[in-house]
Amino acid sequence: MKRICDPFAYSDGPVEDSFWAETVPVSARSALSGNVTTEVAIIGAGFTGLNAALKLAEAGVDVTVLDAKQVGWGASGRNGGFCCLGGAKASYQSLKRRFGETALSDYMSAERAAVDHVDGLLARFGWDVDRHSDGETMLAHNARAAAGFAQEAEELATLYKKPIDVIAKEDLADRGFGGGFYGAITTPIGFALNPRKYVSNLAQTAESVGATVYGDTPVVETNKQGGLWQLTTPAGQVTAKKLVIATNGYSSESTPPWLAGRFLPAQSSVIVTRPISPEEQTAQGWTSRQMSYDSRNLLHYFRLMPDNRFLFGMRGGLSTSKRTSDQIKLRIRQHFERLFPAWAHIETPYYWSGFVCYSSGQTPFAGRVPGVDNLYAGFAYHGNGVAMGSYAGALIAQDILQESTLMHPEIMRATPGRFPFGRFRRLAMYPGYLYYGLKDL
Repeated sequence: MKRICDPFAYSDGPVEDSFWAETVPVSARSALSGNVTTEVAIIGAGFTGLNAALKLAEAGVDVTVLDAKQVGWGASGRNGGFCCLGGAKASYQSLKRRFGETALSDYMSAERAAVDHVDGLLARFGWDVDRHSDGETMLAHNARAAAGFAQEAEELATLYKKPIDVIAKEDLADRGFGGGFYGAITTPIGFALNPRKYVSNLAQTAESVGATVYGDTPVVETNKQGGLWQLTTPAGQVTAKKLVIATNGYSSESTPPWLAGRFLPAQSSVIVTRPISPEEQTAQGWTSRQMSYDSRNLLHYFRLMPDNRFLFGMRGGLSTSKRTSDQIKLRIRQHFERLFPAWAHIETPYYWSGFVCYSSGQTPFAGRVPGVDNLYAGFAYHGNGVAMGSYAGALIAQDILQESTLMHPEIMRATPGRFPFGRFRRLAMYPGYLYYGLKDL
């Protein structure tokens, strides 16, 4: 496999102090040994791969999932647990210019359908995932951002046929949003969850209906022979009619070669506090259990969880080395104390990081890969993979089954172009982060 980041990023180092790992043990799946024949092979045992596997297995398809590590080891087991609208980094205005108003409307409907898809799984199977939060709240980090909330609320209310709550600066404290923000807007679509509990239940359920999941089985090479896919692993080989790539930011440049240059991993880091007492919550003025984020381009995201621990995450980190990880650990703590100064004394014993994934067009991709027979992929959820990554997996399975029940918008079928600079494309993030940092002032 050819990967573009520091080897540390693909080791256990960035996730060894993850809070999620303490909340639920994920059973280790055995490694593949020998030769296996299957109808559909899926690389990646995260939200996308396992949603595809579940839908395919329920339809009676023989499906085999391979992961270089274990179920949920990548972004699916280390994200912030925000199941919400989103998936594209591009603005709705730019998408309208590129694809047209109808395509944009379809895409926005798909964002809602993605949240509903996960909600439907939880209801159907009764999974306990520590669900909480009624929608999500964006908090203005300056007055300029708050000024646009009224118009945004009107547009969202028209689109989603739901009341959108705009909260004035002077009312934030009464609503439990203490932290020096300038206003807020709440969209009542989505919820928070424990992503590790979700992905663990997803894997177990997929296996219960017939899917086979292998762990510690990196696919080192993919080839087509006689119209079939041949996947080479360290201790065996998988032969499949169809191949699904569901590795997102942890993808390789060479498995398969089509992926080269089409994905861009970017770091996101998280800390979690010890339980915060009611008195400490009151001192800061933060008592809300809404999943929240601020209006910065290089955003912070945070929420008070059911056990009264506070999760705080942020984008950033241009290098992926151990040294940079240690530096970010200090920086994220500084950001936490700056936004929530009354909690400066509260310990944050948990810290981890992982990759979100971007595409050059800043839109997610899901479905058949153009120009390559029987190859499918889902990636580039731009930090919103709980809902959109899950939905992408279901869309891929739908394509394989040749069904059309789920909304599959044109925007998500658009072939991602290649980033400039090849394997050195992350260098372009330096001026980009500088630009967005200045915009956030």
